Amino acid sequence: MKKTLKIVLPLLFGIGILVYFLSGFSREQFIEVKQSIAQANPWLILLSVLLGVLSHIIRALRWEYLLEPMVNKKLNKLNLIFAVGLSYLLNLGIPRSGEIARALTLTKYEKLPFAKVMGTIIAERAIDLILLGFFILLSLSLEWNLFLNMLRSVFGPVSSGKTILFLAGLGLFTLLLLFILHKSQTTISKKIKGFLGQIITGFFSIIKSKNKMAFLFQTLVIWGLYLLMLYVVMLAFEETRHLGLGAVLLAFVAGSISIVLSNGGIGTYPVFVTEVLVLYGVSREAGFAFSITMWTAQTLILILFGLISMAGLQWVNQKTLPKPINP
Repeated sequence: MKKTLKIVLPLLFGIGILVYFLSGFSREQFIEVKQSIAQANPWLILLSVLLGVLSHIIRALRWEYLLEPMVNKKLNKLNLIFAVGLSYLLNLGIPRSGEIARALTLTKYEKLPFAKVMGTIIAERAIDLILLGFFILLSLSLEWNLFLNMLRSVFGPVSSGKTILFLAGLGLFTLLLLFILHKSQTTISKKIKGFLGQIITGFFSIIKSKNKMAFLFQTLVIWGLYLLMLYVVMLAFEETRHLGLGAVLLAFVAGSISIVLSNGGIGTYPVFVTEVLVLYGVSREAGFAFSITMWTAQTLILILFGLISMAGLQWVNQKTLPKPINP
């Protein structure tokens, strides 16, 4: 029952937010959304899709740096790529199921220990979390005035000094919670400490890697591609092509958070990203046209990539699978 709720509740949350958001749209607004999408440059959208595929392939090839210490043979790079593709497909339906399937794939076809492979995936997620935190801080620093205006719209007059004091207080409160968590022995606290411990372990496993500079370079390339694929779609729409780095970063952060909140960002991604673009003077119609196009294009390519990966794994490894015995 709990597993079902973990799948269904985020999905219902995302769909509910999208339905509520679109309930405020008139027929004329839907026509504007349709027109905006029709006028977008399809070649730039295709380029964004290809950049997304490239980022997934580089992620798979980077994975080999973490796997190398536990193998004494050369890994099949296609198995790595198809395992990553399969994981993205499964995560769209069942959050975090893709990571388990990814580890099981290498356990089956490369004969690697499941626990150690899973450890490398946790290490990757640790780096992803750290970099997302970095981009959140970077977007806040670049768009500080916009952030203040957002707070003022909610809480009334807010000064820069008060905001800094509030953030400092929030930081101290977080440290206090971490201290309490460290001392606590409840079931929930043990789970949280286990999760944080996995992140720390994963981070240090990367630091100790023999190829850490290559790993770092490819990590920067992957996240650079993430930003570029978003920016390219912005260029495809006349209403968003004037936006700068701050808007790209804030939209990227909002989209990343939305993906965590629902299955693959279903419902949440277009709403969150649209609201960010509205802050920059983009109409809700144009913002939604951009965000739904961005989400749809990348989701469809993940589905296609995943299906190709399923077939590819069977094709690449057909010689290693046991042959049926003829009667």
